[in-house]
Amino acid sequence: MTAAVEGSPPLRMTRARRNALLQSEPVQGLALISPTFFYALILLVLPILVVIAHSFWTQHYLTIDRTFTLENYRVALTEPIYRDLLWRSLYISLTVSLFTVILAYPIAYFISFHGGRHKSLWLFLITIPFWTSYLLRVMSWKVILGYNGVLNSGLMGLGIIDEPSTALLYNTSAVIITLTHAWAAFAILPIFVSLEKVDRTLVEAATDLGDGPLRSFLRVTLPLSAPGVISAALIVMIPTVGDYVTPKLVGGKDGVMIANAIQAQFGKAANWPLGAALSVTTMLIVTLMAGATVLIIRALQRLAR
Repeated sequence: MTAAVEGSPPLRMTRARRNALLQSEPVQGLALISPTFFYALILLVLPILVVIAHSFWTQHYLTIDRTFTLENYRVALTEPIYRDLLWRSLYISLTVSLFTVILAYPIAYFISFHGGRHKSLWLFLITIPFWTSYLLRVMSWKVILGYNGVLNSGLMGLGIIDEPSTALLYNTSAVIITLTHAWAAFAILPIFVSLEKVDRTLVEAATDLGDGPLRSFLRVTLPLSAPGVISAALIVMIPTVGDYVTPKLVGGKDGVMIANAIQAQFGKAANWPLGAALSVTTMLIVTLMAGATVLIIRALQRLAR
């Protein structure tokens, strides 16, 4: 008992000193700063280490050939797989542009000539689907065209087919259908704006001079709205050539386009020069196609006059 009593004061002094030490400002500051400092140090040092490691690996294990050559462009234009993918992409793009304009023109014509005071409401309803993600719209078409999808179920319910068809999805047709729906609004709006600029008195004059509805449309309305048609066709054609998501999700092996090949070269193949050559070649061909489309439509306008 005496030893315990005699030893208790040093024990109380040790605890007091420890509490005082832990409650001191330097120790508390170190406890608060150390985790933040540690994480900041990692964030600062790690990128530097990655750059140093990449530089060391490039200098000692990789050899970069910087010789100027057109070999990649030759491969892009002559290799059968890339040539076929490019032609398929151009075919899909032109087909989608044609179908989109054919689908969009009647809708824009109805809104412009018969929309009345509800034109803004019609345009609002047209833009509603574009409030959702492009990816969700593509996936919706995948559900519609799928083996057990909405379209197959409807056809089986009507007795048109006996079993689900596999020809609706994972082919070129599925890509065309999906892209046509995805870009329809982008074609409707410029055509609508062009139709709004058509002078209605010219249409009435054509009718008064004996032209029927079809003849006045072909001779007056359609030529005057041609700038909107050209704009719609170009707006749809240029981006769809390089579309990547739609062929990947609904195209399958028969719907692969040139953008998928370019992504593969920059990704898994790690052949960036060939990927760049494919990209530049595609852009040049699309530019030539856009210019040719404008010239052909203008030539048709002159013949119509």
